[in-house]
Amino acid sequence: MKLFGPLHLSLLAAIALAGFVLVWLCRRFERARRPVRLLLGGGLVVNEVVWLWFRYSLEGVHLWNLPLQLCDVTLWMTAFACLTLVRPLVEFAYFAGFAGAAMALLTPDLMRPWPQYPAIYFFVAHAGIAIGIAVLVVGRIAPLRNGAVWRAFGML
Repeated sequence: MKLFGPLHLSLLAAIALAGFVLVWLCRRFERARRPVRLLLGGGLVVNEVVWLWFRYSLEGVHLWNLPLQLCDVTLWMTAFACLTLVRPLVEFAYFAGFAGAAMALLTPDLMRPWPQYPAIYFFVAHAGIAIGIAVLVVGRIAPLRNGAVWRAFGML
């Protein structure tokens, strides 16, 4: 995939559009908040479990392929934040996850070319983090509290 080529820009536009629509939906219709956040959280969990099964069935489990990157941690934090609304998880995911996922989406480092599954997984996972956090915070489901940045920094 060419960086900022037509495919990359199309994926970024689709992710942004999905995020805007879901945030608008949550802000406009309070009854939509619970199903949207549960769907996002559950979707992130399912996507990650399928990915781990796929990757480990091909490569086996080794120290070098354990899910220990910051995006792996923020993905699980975002999923659990969507599912539980625990404020420290929301705060950590917002500050660590949103920035990291946005940078990953802007400058993807794909294991395989598009449209192979590893590339699709990459975009679904990182888009899920960004959209999940946007829905929680901007969608007014779990607004940030005073001092959130310091609590998130301490957790990091």
